[in-house]
Amino acid sequence: MTNDRPATTTLWRPTGPEELALVRESGWRAWPPRLPEQPIFYPVLNEEYAVRIARDWNVKHDGAGFVTRFEVDTEFVARYPVQQAGGRTILELWVPAEELDEFNAHIVGPIRVVHEFR
Repeated sequence: MTNDRPATTTLWRPTGPEELALVRESGWRAWPPRLPEQPIFYPVLNEEYAVRIARDWNVKHDGAGFVTRFEVDTEFVARYPVQQAGGRTILELWVPAEELDEFNAHIVGPIRVVHEFR
Protein backbone atom coordinates (compact mmCIF):
# COMPACT_ATOMS: atom_id res chain seq x y z
CA MET A 1 0.00 0.00 0.00
CA THR A 2 1.43 3.38 -0.98
CA ASN A 3 0.83 6.77 0.53
CA ASP A 4 -0.34 9.15 -2.21
CA ARG A 5 -0.15 12.20 0.05
CA PRO A 6 2.65 14.56 -1.00
CA ALA A 7 5.45 15.49 1.37
CA THR A 8 4.36 18.63 3.20
CA THR A 9 5.89 21.64 4.88
CA THR A 10 4.26 23.06 8.02
CA LEU A 11 3.58 26.80 7.93
CA TRP A 12 1.95 29.16 10.41
CA ARG A 13 -0.02 32.34 9.84
CA PRO A 14 -0.82 34.96 12.47
CA THR A 15 -4.21 36.44 11.66
CA GLY A 16 -6.93 38.69 12.96
CA PRO A 17 -10.63 37.91 13.35
CA GLU A 18 -11.73 39.21 9.93
CA GLU A 19 -9.28 37.10 7.95
CA LEU A 20 -10.01 34.09 10.17
CA ALA A 21 -13.74 34.43 9.46
CA LEU A 22 -12.99 34.22 5.71
CA VAL A 23 -10.83 31.13 6.26
CA ARG A 24 -13.73 29.58 8.21
CA GLU A 25 -16.08 30.38 5.29
CA SER A 26 -13.71 28.46 2.97
CA GLY A 27 -14.23 25.34 5.09
CA TRP A 28 -10.74 25.84 6.59
CA ARG A 29 -9.20 25.13 3.16
CA ALA A 30 -8.02 28.49 1.75
CA TRP A 31 -6.70 31.95 2.49
CA PRO A 32 -8.81 34.85 1.22
CA PRO A 33 -7.67 37.08 -1.64
CA ARG A 34 -5.37 39.89 -0.61
CA LEU A 35 -6.70 43.42 -0.38
CA PRO A 36 -5.30 45.98 -2.86
CA GLU A 37 -2.89 47.26 -0.20
CA GLN A 38 -1.66 43.69 0.47
CA PRO A 39 0.44 42.62 -2.53
CA ILE A 40 2.07 39.73 -0.62
CA PHE A 41 0.75 36.83 1.50
CA TYR A 42 3.18 36.09 4.35
CA PRO A 43 3.03 32.65 5.95
CA VAL A 44 5.80 32.14 8.53
CA LEU A 45 8.12 29.21 9.16
CA ASN A 46 7.97 28.94 12.92
CA GLU A 47 5.29 28.97 15.55
CA GLU A 48 7.14 31.26 17.97
CA TYR A 49 7.28 34.07 15.39
CA ALA A 50 3.59 33.60 14.53
CA VAL A 51 2.65 33.75 18.23
CA ARG A 52 4.60 36.97 18.70
CA ILE A 53 2.79 38.68 15.79
CA ALA A 54 -0.68 37.42 16.78
CA ARG A 55 -0.23 38.35 20.46
CA ASP A 56 1.65 41.64 20.07
CA TRP A 57 0.27 43.06 16.81
CA ASN A 58 -3.10 41.49 15.96
CA VAL A 59 -4.53 41.90 19.46
CA LYS A 60 -3.53 45.58 19.52
CA HIS A 61 -4.95 46.29 16.03
CA ASP A 62 -7.89 43.87 15.82
CA GLY A 63 -8.83 43.05 19.42
CA ALA A 64 -7.84 39.40 18.94
CA GLY A 65 -5.06 37.42 17.36
CA PHE A 66 -4.95 33.84 16.18
CA VAL A 67 -2.15 31.54 15.09
CA THR A 68 -3.05 29.04 12.41
CA ARG A 69 -1.06 26.02 11.29
CA PHE A 70 -1.35 24.37 7.90
CA GLU A 71 0.50 22.03 5.56
CA VAL A 72 1.54 22.85 2.00
CA ASP A 73 2.97 20.53 -0.65
CA THR A 74 6.75 20.79 -0.14
CA GLU A 75 7.61 20.52 -3.82
CA PHE A 76 5.27 23.41 -4.65
CA VAL A 77 6.25 25.68 -1.76
CA ALA A 78 9.96 25.33 -2.60
CA ARG A 79 9.41 27.93 -5.35
CA TYR A 80 9.23 30.62 -2.64
CA PRO A 81 12.63 31.36 -1.11
CA VAL A 82 12.72 31.77 2.66
CA GLN A 83 12.93 35.44 3.60
CA GLN A 84 14.63 36.53 6.81
CA ALA A 85 12.57 39.49 8.01
CA GLY A 86 14.66 40.34 11.05
CA GLY A 87 16.37 38.03 13.54
CA ARG A 88 17.46 34.52 12.59
CA THR A 89 14.10 33.02 13.64
CA ILE A 90 12.00 35.64 11.84
CA LEU A 91 11.48 33.61 8.69
CA GLU A 92 8.63 33.87 6.23
CA LEU A 93 7.62 33.16 2.67
CA TRP A 94 6.53 35.93 0.33
CA VAL A 95 3.71 34.69 -1.90
CA PRO A 96 2.60 37.29 -4.48
CA ALA A 97 -1.13 38.02 -4.18
CA GLU A 98 -1.75 36.91 -7.77
CA GLU A 99 -0.38 33.43 -6.89
CA LEU A 100 -2.54 32.90 -3.79
CA ASP A 101 -5.19 30.78 -5.56
CA GLU A 102 -2.48 28.40 -6.77
CA PHE A 103 -0.90 28.41 -3.29
CA ASN A 104 -4.28 27.55 -1.75
CA ALA A 105 -4.67 24.66 -4.20
CA HIS A 106 -1.50 23.13 -2.71
CA ILE A 107 -2.64 23.27 0.94
CA VAL A 108 -2.90 19.69 2.21
CA GLY A 109 -5.61 19.19 4.83
CA PRO A 110 -7.35 21.88 6.87
CA ILE A 111 -6.05 25.16 8.23
CA ARG A 112 -6.16 24.84 12.03
CA VAL A 113 -6.23 27.44 14.80
CA VAL A 114 -3.54 26.53 17.33
CA HIS A 115 -3.44 29.67 19.54
CA GLU A 116 -5.86 32.46 20.39
CA PHE A 117 -5.08 35.77 22.11
CA ARG A 118 -7.47 38.48 23.29
